[in-house]
Amino acid sequence: MIEVKGASVVIVGGGVTGLSAGWWLARAGVDVAVVETGIVGWEASGRNGGGCGHATSPLYPEMLRLWPIMDELLGYPTEFSANRIHVAVTEEQLAAQNRSAAAAKRRGYRCELLDRKQIRELVSLVGDNVAGAHFYHFGGHANPHRTVQGYAWGMQDHGGRLMQHCAVTGFRTEGERVIGVETERGLLGCDQLVIAAGPHTGRLSAMLGHEVPMASARAEMIVTEPLPLMAYGGVDGNGLHGRQTLRGNLAFGGGPHEWLDLPQGGIFANPSTPLMGHIGRRLIEMMPKAAHARIIRSWAGVIENTPDGRPVIDRLSTFPNVVVATMSSVGFGLSPASGRAIRDVVVDGTCSFADISSFRLARFARLEADWRELQGWVTVAMDEAA
Repeated sequence: MIEVKGASVVIVGGGVTGLSAGWWLARAGVDVAVVETGIVGWEASGRNGGGCGHATSPLYPEMLRLWPIMDELLGYPTEFSANRIHVAVTEEQLAAQNRSAAAAKRRGYRCELLDRKQIRELVSLVGDNVAGAHFYHFGGHANPHRTVQGYAWGMQDHGGRLMQHCAVTGFRTEGERVIGVETERGLLGCDQLVIAAGPHTGRLSAMLGHEVPMASARAEMIVTEPLPLMAYGGVDGNGLHGRQTLRGNLAFGGGPHEWLDLPQGGIFANPSTPLMGHIGRRLIEMMPKAAHARIIRSWAGVIENTPDGRPVIDRLSTFPNVVVATMSSVGFGLSPASGRAIRDVVVDGTCSFADISSFRLARFARLEADWRELQGWVTVAMDEAA
């Protein structure tokens, strides 16, 4: 095996979480290398709705502080735009939104119920069929492609290294420490290891004797041809999440998930799904004035979900110099804060700006072996799902 120069910290996974952590570590002067089996952001990190939400997360206040200044910090554009609008198509959806808005207000966030005139002015593609909408004066949305690349370039600007098209095949250990990452290109030595490999995090952590429990699922996005720009492009509703791009395209996605088994060797087959029409129908219900627009492309990728839907940022009990990180399918919006949290755990041993004790692996100590079946997260055969 060819010996490859190592790094003080090696990060496995070139998605938004791993790259953000790499950028935060590099800008702190840490020698860091990110290893990615494909290209950066190729799965869910670079191809999602771009929403910056998740107000219940302990990382959320720091996320709110960071997003408006990320272009300046990174030195590259993210196309971040503040605020979100949540549209309700039915009375049942509006009732649920009212409860969410009330909860947000209790946390000190400002949101207001819009009247029909305000809805039409702000989201011009909606119709008179909508039951209502809330304007959230917090959160926002950004361009996933640009953001992921910004993290990668920003990390490299600070001396971090990126190895793309380089699959991880195993780990080299010595006592209770991981001392190297075995890759297709040889051994990459390390003092500390971060595993932030999306749906592959469970498989890789299992190699080190402490599997992160997660279920893999496919999620699909659709993109329409450009339409006239609305006053606010960040819109959720009718079970969809997404945004209008600066060119005017509508980029939306959202369930239902199709649960998958990780295939032999850890590489997923073609993730295309038949959900394009289902998503398109719900988009038209929310924005009937976009019904004439053609869908010009769609994409389906694999996301990971922990049993309770909460993130994991913690050290492995088996190898204390290994940090595992998964944001449980909501990594993009929280990435400015999650990357900083991972940097803190790696360098300082604890997060300096938020209590992330709820992200510990110990909460799964008594997890039932059949937890996927108990939650109805039933997988389908890969030959049927491909």
